Amino acid sequence: MTGRRLWFVVPEGIDDPARVSGGNVFDARVAEGLRRLGWDVRWVVAGPDAASRAALGRVPTGGLVLVDGLVARGAVAALAAAAGRLRLAVLVHMVTAAFDDADPAELENERRMLASVNLVVATSAWTRDELVSRALVAPDRVVVATPGSDAAPLSIGTATGGSLLCVGVVAPHKGQDLLVDALAALGPGWTCTIAGSVAADPGFVRRIAAHAAEAGLAERITWAGVVHGRALDALYARADLLVAPSRTESYGMAVGDALRRGIPVVATRVGGIPEAVQPGRAAILVPPDRPAALGDALRRWMADPALRADLTARARDEGPRRRGWIETAGAVDRALRSLP
Repeated sequence: MTGRRLWFVVPEGIDDPARVSGGNVFDARVAEGLRRLGWDVRWVVAGPDAASRAALGRVPTGGLVLVDGLVARGAVAALAAAAGRLRLAVLVHMVTAAFDDADPAELENERRMLASVNLVVATSAWTRDELVSRALVAPDRVVVATPGSDAAPLSIGTATGGSLLCVGVVAPHKGQDLLVDALAALGPGWTCTIAGSVAADPGFVRRIAAHAAEAGLAERITWAGVVHGRALDALYARADLLVAPSRTESYGMAVGDALRRGIPVVATRVGGIPEAVQPGRAAILVPPDRPAALGDALRRWMADPALRADLTARARDEGPRRRGWIETAGAVDRALRSLP
């Protein structure tokens, strides 16, 4: 076996623009960074347990395998079967047990999956701490590789500060319903683009879109769907403020992407978001699941030009110095090299 060869098991559709996600972006950027650091990274696209078992079966004995957590949760038996033959690491983007409505079967799959691997790579310190505090992983088996962000030009924004942007799959844990509640009480002077897949929970999407229409906001909220590449860059370029109203969030890659572009953030103080906004001089954090608190923060932003100017100046100052993806890949590189 080549000393620095890595089999990276990723979800089906990882290259599909219609299925873009933070996890897929993370995987792609880490793979690219590891190649730059001298690794021979071999993509293994796998789905359900049987497909994963077949894919892992083609890796030579002693091979080093990094498995995306989304695949790993559906491939518990395959990982258990390969555990004695391969060196296994899993990349954990989110802790299932952190969701209040988590399915007991999924919780058990998570526990069994984590027990089968030699190393866990968590995408935030919060994720690591959740895994350890819930006794899912021993502290010496988990390392942190915080997401980076791509270099990008600073946002142009608008003169009024009223161009709001929310990026992420439209689903209850992302809290877009809380955002609509807050916007309904905000007053004039703003528009909001909500960018992200609407396929995860169509019922949730229908409910909040109906609420927005009933509140008279339909013409001020744009549901952009899945956006990537230059189209996503264009949304960031004209945004004044990123809003991240999540109920559960392991890190918040959109937060880092916005700050990299000099865009301030209003977000909930939940999960890994406090890490994502560090050093925090360009962000307003509010309690989670509190639309009134979110609305108050947005009103402050809209009503106070000095506040907008100060937060924007801080974001523009910090943006070029934020962590890049090569640093993320470096953390994964060191973790993988630690495996015997």
